[in-house]
Amino acid sequence: MTPDDLADIDRLLAPTDRLLHDGYPGDDGTRQPVHTVYVPADRYSAALPRAWGAAALDAVAAQGGLDAVVRDLGVPEDSADEVAALVEAKLASEPIEDLRLDLEDGYGDRGDETEDADVRRAAGLLLEALASGQTPPFFGIRVKGLERATRGRSIRSLDLFLATLLDAGDLPVGFVLTLPKVTTVAQVEAMARLCGRIEEHHGLERGRLRFELQVETPQIVLGADGTAPLARAIHAAGGRVSGLHYGTYDYSAALGIAPAYQSLDHPAADHAKNVMQVAAAQTGVRLSDGSTNILPVGDADAVRAAWRLSARLTRRSLERGFPQGWDLHPAQLVPRFVANVQFYREGLAPAAARLRAFAGGVEGAILDEPATARALASFIARGIACGAVTESEATDAAGLTPAALAALAEPAHITTEEPA
Repeated sequence: MTPDDLADIDRLLAPTDRLLHDGYPGDDGTRQPVHTVYVPADRYSAALPRAWGAAALDAVAAQGGLDAVVRDLGVPEDSADEVAALVEAKLASEPIEDLRLDLEDGYGDRGDETEDADVRRAAGLLLEALASGQTPPFFGIRVKGLERATRGRSIRSLDLFLATLLDAGDLPVGFVLTLPKVTTVAQVEAMARLCGRIEEHHGLERGRLRFELQVETPQIVLGADGTAPLARAIHAAGGRVSGLHYGTYDYSAALGIAPAYQSLDHPAADHAKNVMQVAAAQTGVRLSDGSTNILPVGDADAVRAAWRLSARLTRRSLERGFPQGWDLHPAQLVPRFVANVQFYREGLAPAAARLRAFAGGVEGAILDEPATARALASFIARGIACGAVTESEATDAAGLTPAALAALAEPAHITTEEPA
């Protein structure tokens, strides 16, 4: 092999090097919320997160307290008290991790004058909440889709909301934008172009505005040409797509599934989410499952049944690699947090043991690859972020310093050098 031969191979593989470097950077290791709460934009107030937490705790009290609730949700006796204490602390301190002010289905069409006023009001209240430290870690808006009927209103609301925020300073850390009803790659390209124009107008750094896509139409999962447009859409946005959120009911209805059978665990839902998962793999785009519309309201039996369903579906999503989902009612926070705390606490000891063995070069019953070690470290980091385990518990169990754990969780880039 001569230097000229190697140079020839380098030239041949230069496009591949560029694709892997730019298109598949891996997860950046920052926090991902365990849920997104959607509320109509006109119902937002700075007190809303506290009110949701209080309402969830009231629902728990009406069912005999968290000690009884966690046991009913299948938490083993030897860890029930521990899980109950952690969930109660979570509901009191951080009941909402990600809040989306909705201007789409949950808000409707109220005319331009009303929506303009609600957009300005919501943005102003959000600024007040930011100033007083009352915002969740993540927050933002869901505008209407870019279909012809709603396109102008969607762009108008986005521009107005961002202008109100930016008139007061820089774009807040934690801001998230959600685009629903995506059907084509062109809509994603249009949204990316729109974000670029807004950045230019307001003097924002290029690439600062990113957006989630709601996967709730069959056309974005399987295109007319038989390909998966979702994969192309991620790369067509130039790094602006931050997440893919499954839309349970729009997607199910579009497929003609009877309402009684529309659910997160329907085979059609699993197919769509499998496509989402493969399309987003190693791109750094996060995944979120959807919601259940079976609300925990009514008599005690109805509330407990809804909680058991939500806890089962949340656990199912976690096991399938969807660490986030939607919550539509304050009482849905209870099974969401119980399922997350139980999932990460159950997994801590075995994950930590495998990391200890990997870091120490110890041979055991499981021979882990570096990629699995990253997944183990990321699993522990998620458990810490959502309050299921403490940092000291995690580092003690793994026998590693926080810095060592963080280093193991770092994404593995194909190359550390910028391709020529």
